[in-house]
Amino acid sequence: MAVVLTGAAHAASAEPSETDGKTPKAAYISLIIDDLGQSPDKDSRALALPGPVTLAIMPDTPHATDFARQAHKAGKTVMLHMPMDPATGPYAWRPDLPLTELESRLNAALLKVPYAAGINNHEGSRMTAEPVAMNWLVGELQRRHLFLVDSRTSAKTVAAAEAQKIGLASLSRDVFLDDERTAEAISGQLQSAVRLAHKQGSAVMIGHPYPVTMEVLERELPKLKAQGIDWIELRHMISIRGNQAMGGHGKNGIYR
Repeated sequence: MAVVLTGAAHAASAEPSETDGKTPKAAYISLIIDDLGQSPDKDSRALALPGPVTLAIMPDTPHATDFARQAHKAGKTVMLHMPMDPATGPYAWRPDLPLTELESRLNAALLKVPYAAGINNHEGSRMTAEPVAMNWLVGELQRRHLFLVDSRTSAKTVAAAEAQKIGLASLSRDVFLDDERTAEAISGQLQSAVRLAHKQGSAVMIGHPYPVTMEVLERELPKLKAQGIDWIELRHMISIRGNQAMGGHGKNGIYR
């Protein structure tokens, strides 16, 4: 994201899921790095992270297309990090725009980020609360064989719920790593994701290419296996979750 939401904007974090008291046999984690395409140095550092990191690239950045090609060549999963209101710019979705303009902006954004396997929202606290637009989006993604990650920048989001209704391959974010940009806070959020994965079987993390975030991830990601975590590719996580809502996102697997 060019403008990073903090505090309340990222407040919709997942809570532990309801369980039957049994500890899941497996604990999976997936990691997405947002806001890429702005800086070759930051992009390269995110690309160099060990393991199956997913790289979410903004269309309105100077290096979007080149980095998408580089990431794809390196075998990483590429996502379009789609700007949504309150984000601004030529690609941003806003509630006042007709569906024809939303389609035009989506088409243009996908052209800027080749090899995108899916999309997640950049900002979007207002846009993801729009049922008509989200219904159209998930149908369009299904037609294009793309998946959706709901970044859940607002508790009012309906994006994942609309995806679930039509069976679109989708996920919801559980933990933001770096709303607070200190090594201590980021390490704490990473450990929150580890605990959540052990409790509910999986956790999806989103971070950003801040130097402090990269420092923590470079140091801590190699330690996940020793903590009983299986770090998996995002599409594998989609398959494991089977479009079911986690406890912090809904009840009995249904998004609320």
